[in-house]
Amino acid sequence: MTKPESILCPRPEGLYCAPGDFFIDPVRPVERAVITHGHSDHARAGHEVVLATQATLDIMAERYGEGFAGQTQALAYGETVVRDGVEVSLSPAGHVLGSAQAVVRWGGLTVVVSGDYKRRRDPTCPPFEPVPCDVFVSEATFALPVFRHPPDTEEVGKLLKSLAQFPNRAHLVGAYALGKAQRLIRLLREAGHDRTIYVHGAMERLNALYARHGVDLGPLAPATGADSDLAGEIIIAPPSALAERWSRRFAEPVSAFASGWMGVRARARQRAVELPLVISDHADWDELTATIAELRPAELWITHGREEALARWASLNGIAARPLSLVGYEDEDA
Repeated sequence: MTKPESILCPRPEGLYCAPGDFFIDPVRPVERAVITHGHSDHARAGHEVVLATQATLDIMAERYGEGFAGQTQALAYGETVVRDGVEVSLSPAGHVLGSAQAVVRWGGLTVVVSGDYKRRRDPTCPPFEPVPCDVFVSEATFALPVFRHPPDTEEVGKLLKSLAQFPNRAHLVGAYALGKAQRLIRLLREAGHDRTIYVHGAMERLNALYARHGVDLGPLAPATGADSDLAGEIIIAPPSALAERWSRRFAEPVSAFASGWMGVRARARQRAVELPLVISDHADWDELTATIAELRPAELWITHGREEALARWASLNGIAARPLSLVGYEDEDA
């Protein structure tokens, strides 16, 4: 009988599929890599061959340059390739544009590596699709019962309410440049904010990439080149830019930050965030446990995050759980 460990096993480079001779989201350069999404802790340059969705390949080329890998292979959602008898396909993960779960089938077993994922609607990418499997490999970024993210419409409502209350102040929102920023812009558009949104220069190329993939972000303009102090306007920038001199040119800026970590008051205070917005691109506790209960895999493997709590929950619900304790994956701006 085939054992899951004969299909995938943790190595210093990342999760390794021995029968197919490839890694999934390796943290070091390898000969063959399957990449779940374009965030830099999962998608690194220097691999010889990279397989991913076309959007993820485009994101990697934008971030690292066209020569980020020796060869690339684009795989559409639901399409299957076979290497040495191992079937590999990609299913939507609902995390960011192009994000996918890697579905590996061999020896009668199916292992699904989720990468990073969320279950709630995101107007910038296809929703997560549950794939029946024997082993589900899950992240655990917000795997504690204290993490229950509110509806993102409520958090965007807070931002627009503050904008109406303080029309003489600029609203400077920290958001991760890939995924979070574009999702926030789309949520603002859906909430009726049709004015120009100003963006940090570090986001312009990724915004353009999203637009090329059919995500309408509406009117945008560079914040740096604006000819006013942008009182009453929304500016979106990488979180690190909020503490830089760059941010001081705006009119009495209201400091906001869009992250699942903003549900922790101490983190908001630590960053001197005046308007915390609990908007995450990762599954919260209820989403994680509901996903595992829906899939009901024979085994749950946990790659990174709050592994112990999720493993304990799975065990109490009759699912064998195994923390992998993989290193090299980050969750700071989740």
